[in-house]
Amino acid sequence: MDAGMDRRAERAMPMRESGRERAAEAGAPFGVAEVTGVSMVPTLLHGDQLLVHYGGRLRPGCVAVVRHPLQQDLLIVKRLIERRDGGWWVLGDNPDAEGDSRVFGAVPPELVLGRVRARYRPVTPGRQRSLGVTLSWLFSAVRPVRSGRSASRRLRAR
Repeated sequence: MDAGMDRRAERAMPMRESGRERAAEAGAPFGVAEVTGVSMVPTLLHGDQLLVHYGGRLRPGCVAVVRHPLQQDLLIVKRLIERRDGGWWVLGDNPDAEGDSRVFGAVPPELVLGRVRARYRPVTPGRQRSLGVTLSWLFSAVRPVRSGRSASRRLRAR
């Protein structure tokens, strides 16, 4: 994992990533990314850390890290809705947020970098570090990010 992650800002759910290219060169199939923005609320919140499985099996309903088709130096996280001509139709879980396939169309398959496997919420700075607080944080903060079949149907492109 690369300690020098760069920050990108846009409403399309940008992320900070540990460097897919370096991870791939080292043969590491997993990387870490940080969520910035609100387009995946309630599934993911601003500041969540993500475990990304590069080259993981993709299917409708999965949450994935994607290169923005119009600004390829920007990484975004979206839910894969369905395969279409030209690639994946992707949407955020927050219907009020912009910056998904409704704006830029289908994402070519080569721009879908990896599948999000888990998220965790960092420890709040300055909080007490007792055993009870730590166990409570572990129970609520670390969660797998599963394929949302019901969410996929609910978010079907119109």
